[in-house]
Amino acid sequence: QVESLTNQEEVELRSKIQALGLEVTKVPSKSTQNLDEMEIAKQMDKLSEKLDDVDRMISSAVAADPQVGSLLSSTADLWMPVITAGSEERRNLNASVEDDVEVKGKNSQ
Repeated sequence: QVESLTNQEEVELRSKIQALGLEVTKVPSKSTQNLDEMEIAKQMDKLSEKLDDVDRMISSAVAADPQVGSLLSSTADLWMPVITAGSEERRNLNASVEDDVEVKGKNSQ
């Protein structure tokens, strides 16, 4: 949408959106061991850092181009469910994204 309005390819915006998409669709690996409170706290800190990075990416993109904010708002119904999903929902979303990629890849050949 932004590209069609500006008639310019938004390479940086695309890469940030792709990075965000990859980050929010990651499914944590199943742990074979029980985590103690300290390990859980460390994992939570790592996740918080990742969320802070995503927040900085989004904020810088919105600051650089106000249309990015508009685009994010108008597409929130697509990406918000991914961010707010539980682990089982993420697995299902990730599987459906992989299926879509396979179908698009076959259609382009």
